[in-house]
Amino acid sequence: MKLSKQTIAILNNYSDINQSILVKKGNQLRTISVMKNILAECQVDEDFPQDFAIYDLPQFLKIIRIYDNPELEFSQNFLTIKEGKNKTGYFFADPNVVVSPPDKQLSLPSIDVAFQVNYQELSKLISVANTLDVPDLSVIGQDGKVSICVRDKKNDTSNHHSILVGETDKEFTCHFKVENIKIVPGTYNVTISSQCLSKFVCENYDLTYFIALEPDSTFES
Repeated sequence: MKLSKQTIAILNNYSDINQSILVKKGNQLRTISVMKNILAECQVDEDFPQDFAIYDLPQFLKIIRIYDNPELEFSQNFLTIKEGKNKTGYFFADPNVVVSPPDKQLSLPSIDVAFQVNYQELSKLISVANTLDVPDLSVIGQDGKVSICVRDKKNDTSNHHSILVGETDKEFTCHFKVENIKIVPGTYNVTISSQCLSKFVCENYDLTYFIALEPDSTFES
């Protein structure tokens, strides 16, 4: 088996969410943060022949990058990464030491907010948030418009940056931590539940993220 560039990109993203991963037999890769406030799932081209756990995913990806286009051979307790005259034996971890998603598929309890945000808009928001050193990303429904604003919500005089992303007939303020928006670059269809859970569905990959809202989010009936 060889890993595609897309799958490696997904695993790189997953390593920012959780530095360990439990890969299940089949073609779906899933991960969940240690705090269990971010869950990601993606259909990939590869069909993994067995369940296996990797404790240090960043380290594993560094090994993969040593090679140009390696072949992966699976054994019961380890895999062999090889190309030409070179090969690396990499042992699997005990699945019990890895925080992994529940087998049950997650779904939103309701859809109360919906909009689309493209790659350029999202990238600019995250870039500005890092530049201004502000921790919060808020989706705001007000005066018929939906906007996304990066700011420090605890500081009334915080520097901030916002973009318009849609229209609404509702009033709401959905708070996220900027540090929790750990998603692969792309265009996303975003839906949010008043039960403080959001869903980001990527148009570029078969990739979905569930990200928890902060508990001080508000929705007016």
